Amino acid sequence: MGLFSKISEGLKKTRDSMMGKVEQVLNSFTKIDEDLFDELEEILISADVGTHTAAEICKRLRAAIKQRGVTDSSEVKALMKDIIAEMLQGDSGLDLSTKPSVILVIGVNGVGKTTTIGKLAAALTQQGKKVLLAAADTFRAAAIEQLEIWAQRAGAELVKQSEGSDPAAVVFDALSAGKARGADVIICDTAGRLHNKKNLMEELAKISRVIARETPGCAQEVLLVLDATTGQNALNQARQFKDAAGLTGIILTKLDGTAKGGVVIGIKEELQIPIKFIGVGEKVEDLRPFDSREFVDALFQE
Repeated sequence: MGLFSKISEGLKKTRDSMMGKVEQVLNSFTKIDEDLFDELEEILISADVGTHTAAEICKRLRAAIKQRGVTDSSEVKALMKDIIAEMLQGDSGLDLSTKPSVILVIGVNGVGKTTTIGKLAAALTQQGKKVLLAAADTFRAAAIEQLEIWAQRAGAELVKQSEGSDPAAVVFDALSAGKARGADVIICDTAGRLHNKKNLMEELAKISRVIARETPGCAQEVLLVLDATTGQNALNQARQFKDAAGLTGIILTKLDGTAKGGVVIGIKEELQIPIKFIGVGEKVEDLRPFDSREFVDALFQE
């Protein structure tokens, strides 16, 4: 299956739910009025775009319609597509410009964080990069073993300690090993949950200090993994982590299993955090670099 076909298939539930309803509304209105905008805004909110972003899309839509003198509701869909494409634009590539580069991966338990790290490691290894994984999620039972399995699959090295160890100490060991072994990329798994949110944020801050001290000047990504099936909850998680963790990007998993894919638009527009990867299936190759135009084309596909 081709790249676009896979993305298109992964967005089918969202497309059927969101764009199917948009089509119905546009076909039922013979003129463009406030009732039409109200209906469109309601559809966008129900697709988990979020109230702020839904209102912003409709605001821009009103302006575009007025500017271009559009009177036929059938032309509204193309304008909406352009507006959403513009919202999603931005740098979605990883900064791996130094050797080593460090990727800190965070996210609450259950979002597919460790699996995502494995898939990312596999993709980078296939690009010819030497990858080292740090098993710093030391609080979740079986997290270390799970990452070890993924390291073997991906052809990556692993640095680990025993369950319950200090996560920052694991990261320290991994950075030392990465520098000594000539790793191109060091990917650090982190705890998805501690006793409370304050503890979790303090742990992430501690890890960040270790990275800054041990690899000064290195290219660093801080990627938050979110589960698209949770819709607005994913957006709320992104809000909570944004300031505390200095996020550089989002990885949105499980898009193929939800009709709530509109959350991609809400996260990018409201929080201005780049979407770096999306997950559209179970296979290793189903973690795809995010391409805004490709995403919008798939979402608006006839």
